[in-house]
Amino acid sequence: MRRLVRGAASLESYRLQTYGLHAHLWVVGGGLEACPTLGYDGLWGGWILGVCSAMAEASLPAPELSDELARWLAPARGRLLRRLQIARRRRVLDVACGTGAVTAELVRRSGGTVVALDRRFSALGGTPADRFAGAVRVCGDALRLPFADGTFDLVFCQFAMLWLDVQAVIGQVSRILAPGGALVAIEPDYGGLIEYPPQIATRSLWLDALRRSGADPEVGRKLPGLLQTAGFAVRVDLLDRLEPPSATRFRFLEELSLGARERRRLEAIRAADARLGGSFRVVHLPLFLITAIAEA
Repeated sequence: MRRLVRGAASLESYRLQTYGLHAHLWVVGGGLEACPTLGYDGLWGGWILGVCSAMAEASLPAPELSDELARWLAPARGRLLRRLQIARRRRVLDVACGTGAVTAELVRRSGGTVVALDRRFSALGGTPADRFAGAVRVCGDALRLPFADGTFDLVFCQFAMLWLDVQAVIGQVSRILAPGGALVAIEPDYGGLIEYPPQIATRSLWLDALRRSGADPEVGRKLPGLLQTAGFAVRVDLLDRLEPPSATRFRFLEELSLGARERRRLEAIRAADARLGGSFRVVHLPLFLITAIAEA
């Protein structure tokens, strides 16, 4: 029987060797019922802890912010997932799942097993288990996905690629996707952020803070071409209407590393935004809604 995790040898302790990386995996969740679709005799309802590298844990956004972002993107995400017939997909991977803001939706929509992967133990272990109900949780690195070649037929990520080495992740996704498998990616492009009137503009704050944190704020415009070069058939959609701006956008920005001067500037922008009241404002962050099909 093919195993989901590369080199898995026994149920209690797994030995991994991937691209020179050595790590152990332990099953630490409960409910070890049979799950042959994953290549194990017992993992369903449990989760796997993978000590995949010595990486420091990156800070997570507040769960309520992740949930709000997931709700806001739900209509667009649903269209992409239906287009790729998620109900017929048997093995789905939620990359950089965080605290599971989208995982439950993938479980509900898919016709098979959903695996939720994040490199941060705090995201998976410090979260109420019902957020991952029906999914297998794996603590692992998206740059060294601990899965056998051709394991999945759908990979999903949302606001994740901007934090990652995109080319490395594309290589890993290409490897673990079965022929004809698909990637759904929703990624922003802060370089194209449009804000009006000028006194509410935060674009430079976003660009500086994201770059300082190691992110690529213009990943949205780059990702389609990189996927096409890697052999994927790519389609890009954009949001079809302009929504009224939400003050919650300032809370997202506050989650980043801002200096004292930047925080004072942000407070001045927030105050200016509040003074505008119900006046018409434009805040448009380009989102690249990407579906990419692997070569059959």
